[in-house]
Amino acid sequence: MATGKSAPQKRRRPARSKARKRALDVLFEAEQRKIEPIKMLADRLALSGSQTPLPEYSINLVEGVAERSERIDEIISTYSQGWTLDRMASVDRCVLRIGVFELLWQDDVPDGVAIAEAVEMVTELSGDESPSFVNGLLGRVQRMKATLID
Repeated sequence: MATGKSAPQKRRRPARSKARKRALDVLFEAEQRKIEPIKMLADRLALSGSQTPLPEYSINLVEGVAERSERIDEIISTYSQGWTLDRMASVDRCVLRIGVFELLWQDDVPDGVAIAEAVEMVTELSGDESPSFVNGLLGRVQRMKATLID
């Protein structure tokens, strides 16, 4: 007879969450290999037969981050309070780029979702300090959103 407790279940990730993670993989690998994200994306798309194809939203995120990379990095640098881009963990930097892009240029993504997804990614993939850092920085960007959109 059941005791009322069920075995822990793995959280089911929505499609967009998976797409964000796949975009993060592309951006992170491009940074590690010191190549442009668009080149890395092209390489991934060319190899799509050997792996699960990239979701359309992943492609959109990588292209959007690459297209606006200078502006995104300027915003991150401005609102990071005491941390230069170079001092940030690579995964944090890449997650922040996705988060800023979604906050400012993805009208179909609610601000709270963009921030929560970014925090969740760094919670899973980065250091103990990263979730509060990412949450704080993206929160500041969200509050200044009206003045940042070009």
